[in-house]
Amino acid sequence: MQSGGVSPMPSIAATPRTSTPSPLNPNAAKDKKVKIAVYCGSSPGHDPAHMEMARRLARVMAKNNIALVYGGGTVGLMGEIAKTLVSLSGPDSVHGIIPEALVRYERDPTYTSTHVTHSKDEVPLAIPEEQIFGKTTVVKDMHTRKQMMAQEVLAGAPGSGFIALSGGYGTIEELFETATWNQLGIHNKGIVVLNVNGFYDGILNWIKESADSGFIKGGNGSILVEAKGAEEAVQALREYKVSPSVLKLAWGNE
Repeated sequence: MQSGGVSPMPSIAATPRTSTPSPLNPNAAKDKKVKIAVYCGSSPGHDPAHMEMARRLARVMAKNNIALVYGGGTVGLMGEIAKTLVSLSGPDSVHGIIPEALVRYERDPTYTSTHVTHSKDEVPLAIPEEQIFGKTTVVKDMHTRKQMMAQEVLAGAPGSGFIALSGGYGTIEELFETATWNQLGIHNKGIVVLNVNGFYDGILNWIKESADSGFIKGGNGSILVEAKGAEEAVQALREYKVSPSVLKLAWGNE
């Protein structure tokens, strides 16, 4: 995904345009299903193993009746995990959330849609076919995208959390912002990096070095959990334990 800077954790639901309007409510009983937000690239990567892991994760999520929240793109790893899960579990299993500015960018150039909405400037925006990619919500900016993704996970049943597949700057920014929210006590959901062929070795080594050097406190080096397979990643979210070193702060509603 594309990076958008650090954003505060929300407590108030947004009111975006959506292909199937459905305001978020963290307390709604209907939302009590395991939900995983997957951060990943809008590119496929050079190694086919990255796309294959996206498909494997989708299959494991389908097997366990887990819903996907993702960045709403139809290309790269984002598109692959979304369409694979929809093909197995149906369109209700996937919710893509994408900023208006990226609607054209994170799309396959050959992609067409029968559903068109309009931006505030009355520019046509093609919304992905729901039967292929699930529900899509178009939001105003990157902050709202990340906030809504987090809200859905926090509304999910035990075992909900965040998984990072391979990606670039945007994926890493989202991963570390989510880890920082955990460290600050804003949420207590698990965060897993799915390490395909050593893709995340550098970051995992940096975390260890930072902890050893005294820049990451105590047990907070374990905020990010490594997994090397899809089943392992989902299981890690089920078994996730919050670090005893996280801060217990009171956060407002802004």
